[in-house]
Formats: sequence, C-alpha cells, structure tokens
Amino acid sequence: MAMATAEIEALIRAALPDALVEITDLAGDGDHYSARVVSEAFRGRTPVQRHKMVYEALGGRMGGALHALQLKTEVPN
Repeated sequence: MAMATAEIEALIRAALPDALVEITDLAGDGDHYSARVVSEAFRGRTPVQRHKMVYEALGGRMGGALHALQLKTEVPN
C-alpha cells in the first residue's frame, strides 16, 4: 500500500519538529519519492547519520509501505 506525501511529511516532522520538509512523488505511483529535509538536528552529523535519522522517523516503513525514498538532508544556513 502506497504512502501519501502528507503522511511521510508528518512522520518526519514528528521526529524532527524544526524541519523544513519537501516531498516530491517522483513517479506518480505513491511508491517513489524524493525528500529534502532541512533541520538543525543534522548539524555536526555525517550524511549517513542524517539519513539514518530520517529512516528512523519513518518507523520501518522503508521497503514496505514506502518503496523508495531519495533523500537530501541539509542544515539551515
């Protein structure tokens, strides 16, 4: 079952309340998304650590309800 962009955004915001979250449905199928997440919580963390934080926010939905997520994680300027 596909996930809605609003659901993905809500899960990320619940874990990273200060985050700016931009979700794009890449294929129009509800399974392939791109996410840009900007959060102060990422400061001082490696890209791998940042991605892990986002995956943890999704609560194990990667590979199941959410098939593919291309991530871009940033700290605020």
